[in-house]
Amino acid sequence: MSVTELPGAMLAPAKLNLCLYVGPKRDDGLHEIRSLFEPLELADELKLTEAPEDEVVIEGIEGPDLTAKALAALRGHGWDGPPLRIEVTKRVPVAAGLGGGSADAAAVLRLARGRVEGLRAIAAGIGADVPSQLQPRACLVAGAGEVIEPVPPPGEHGIVLIPQAEGLATAEVYAEADRLGTPRGESELEAIRRRLRDAVDEGKSPIAYREHLVNDLQPAAISLRPEIEDALAALAETGAAHAMVTGSGPTAFGLYPTADEALAAAKGLRERFPEAMATAPLVS
Repeated sequence: MSVTELPGAMLAPAKLNLCLYVGPKRDDGLHEIRSLFEPLELADELKLTEAPEDEVVIEGIEGPDLTAKALAALRGHGWDGPPLRIEVTKRVPVAAGLGGGSADAAAVLRLARGRVEGLRAIAAGIGADVPSQLQPRACLVAGAGEVIEPVPPPGEHGIVLIPQAEGLATAEVYAEADRLGTPRGESELEAIRRRLRDAVDEGKSPIAYREHLVNDLQPAAISLRPEIEDALAALAETGAAHAMVTGSGPTAFGLYPTADEALAAAKGLRERFPEAMATAPLVS
């Protein structure tokens, strides 16, 4: 890829876990999961410019991160694009269960699409959520996040996110979930996968199958951050059809029938939760 072929800027959409079912820990230390992901309009922006050497700059984040790791991985696999300065403007809250860091890494890996083989394997080596975000789209996820099955885009709905002031480390939440116990077995996870696939086949709004929208990490996230319950209750009070924690938290989200209803709800919530924001599924 030459300098003239480089995009000036790239978007890295957040992802929402519409559900997250957790199984036992694998030999590699990761957990088996079954989940439905959808990309969001909420996105980080990556600005790319030619530089004397590779450099990643993320305001407010010091030290190596997944974006720099992705760029280094491409170099290690022979990508010969020009040296880059990548400036990441963060709009997705950090350590919020929204996959912002993974999205940034996946955006970098997309630079080498068609030029470097095995991008999905490279992505899996960077982080469990990175493979699903190489091509942001609604998907059913299995394994530890590396097994991806595209599904029909969901029908109309709006989303309100309530991040917390301080993030949660994914490993910490999984450790708390292990302490609390009751992981699901392999046969149960496979049955759940089939039910989820049936539920999403017609492309309905997730509100239509909210009985499947379960997050097994929610009790662990609330155990570590009891204030999450206040956010969940507030979302229900504003008329959310369904409210839960996304991913490993601590962000709470509510689903609303339309984007306009989500906007109105977010506006009403900001007196109590200044960081409340409305977004919608990304339509590719």
